[in-house]
Amino acid sequence: MQSNSSYIFYLRKSLPYLRLIRADAPIGYWLLLWPCWLGVAISDASIGTVPPLLFLFLLGTLAMRSAGCIFNDIIDRDFDRHVTRTQNRPLASGEVSIANAILLMSVLSLIGLAVLIQFNATAILVGLGALPLILAYPFMKRITWWPQLWLGLTFNWGALVSSAAVGGQIYPWAIALYIAGIFWTLGYDTIYAHQDKASDALIGVKSSALRLGPISKVAIAAFYALSLLALHASAVLANLAWPAFLGLTVGAFHFIWQIRSVDLDDPKSCLKMFQSNHNFAAIIFVGFIAG
Repeated sequence: MQSNSSYIFYLRKSLPYLRLIRADAPIGYWLLLWPCWLGVAISDASIGTVPPLLFLFLLGTLAMRSAGCIFNDIIDRDFDRHVTRTQNRPLASGEVSIANAILLMSVLSLIGLAVLIQFNATAILVGLGALPLILAYPFMKRITWWPQLWLGLTFNWGALVSSAAVGGQIYPWAIALYIAGIFWTLGYDTIYAHQDKASDALIGVKSSALRLGPISKVAIAAFYALSLLALHASAVLANLAWPAFLGLTVGAFHFIWQIRSVDLDDPKSCLKMFQSNHNFAAIIFVGFIAG
């Protein structure tokens, strides 16, 4: 009986920390991981090295996404208290102390570093290059209407790291893949930002959703089209075969479905379409691996 009581006690104590790192919302982990995995898929990595690379990127993503969520919530805790969707986050609500959050973030960052140093020197340097982007991101919504662009620059950095990890350099296909990811993020995160546009407008937080307003769907369609063009260029530069282009065609129809289906004034619809981008990336990944 005592053992069961202790288990329940520690489970309850851990729940706020699991929410702090968004363990209850894994889509963010996937969207950070996919550019890394796509980079491995499109590369000429030998079959034997692919599984270890995918595993290392998975571990690194779990650690750094978790640390990034904590850092973001530390910076945004005062804003989060005034937004319906975020007011119950552990730091905003006081469930987790700042000191404990910083301690957990530090441990996770060290785990991320331990993963990074498993790669070659070039990949390590490229990986460290993402730090300024990560540190600046939480402040972007205060100074620009385009924090989604900054998120794109940050979230897709793994495409460059994977190129360096495989071949010791950043290949042209990796640059095209990175650009594709930036436009992809601009599209899906603009959809995501429409969930909070009313609250953001009241508290003075900027976003592409507020900047684009009634032309958001047209802009999202343009972002997605540019992402597909860059993905096509990446596949061409990497000399991929027809399955890659079949995957891009299926992905294009997925984008069309998103744009036609999403109701930007309905937060539930926005969240559903945002989350569906995991499926889009999986389609492209299968095509790239097969190509």
